[in-house]
Amino acid sequence: MEFGDYRIEVVPDTEFRLDGGAMFGVVPRVLWERVCPPDELNRIRQQMNCVFIDTGKDKVLIETGIGEKWTEKETKMYGIFRERPFAETLLEKTGCTPDDITIVINTHLHFDHAGGNTVLTGTHASRVHAGGTPAIQSTPQFQNARYLVSKRELEHAESPHERDRASYLPENWRPMVETGQLEPMPDEYEPIPGLKLQTIRGHSETMQTWRLDRGGKTIYGFADLIPTRHHVPLPWIMGYDLFPTETLAFKKSILPQAVEEEWMCLFYHDFDGSICRLACDNGRIMAIDVD
Repeated sequence: MEFGDYRIEVVPDTEFRLDGGAMFGVVPRVLWERVCPPDELNRIRQQMNCVFIDTGKDKVLIETGIGEKWTEKETKMYGIFRERPFAETLLEKTGCTPDDITIVINTHLHFDHAGGNTVLTGTHASRVHAGGTPAIQSTPQFQNARYLVSKRELEHAESPHERDRASYLPENWRPMVETGQLEPMPDEYEPIPGLKLQTIRGHSETMQTWRLDRGGKTIYGFADLIPTRHHVPLPWIMGYDLFPTETLAFKKSILPQAVEEEWMCLFYHDFDGSICRLACDNGRIMAIDVD
């Protein structure tokens, strides 16, 4: 897709599944199962929609998916249905290999956003979460890239909250610390002209969203604040969020602006389609597929 003088492509990683109740928080199952039918384990289907931006100078990748370093037990637990490596999908969608990527951006370092940062180089021992020494040997997947993540998010990843400790796996960022590829960034920064990252408290203290303005058009990536189109209604907020009332305040602020200014919106975990526009019908904001 041409976006001003840039090119944008969505690079889906793979299907995985999480508990529907956790994904929709206080919303009763009788409501959310109408739009996200659960499997026999109460899990709903999700995708990881990474975004590739070609500026002509840089080739940027926002998020890297869930990665391929999972044990058989973990693959079953998360319902990972991988048909092919991420590198093959990247090549098909963009014509680029991992070695062509010059900038990798993580909105945060949860395993489903940063898992593809690295690839497995050693055998699995036992999974160690943040705070311990990684038992899984990994190496950067994007050998020629700068990896960008906010400084406060990196600090949080190394010393996470009890509620989100299981989401931080050191093998997804420490190899780039060792190679010097990981660059801690401020709460707000602009890695390429027109692309702005901003820290928004809600899902966590330090997660970032992103906005790209180019050629009179805007695309906004909500990351995990609004993970799917089905989370657009104001009360539909994930149980995973550490600060759900602040997620609500963000939605009240950002969604009318997205409607008024006709933004395209990227829903990172949406299984049925990643990019939508928002429209208001009798006071109700809804997502509409982009042709």
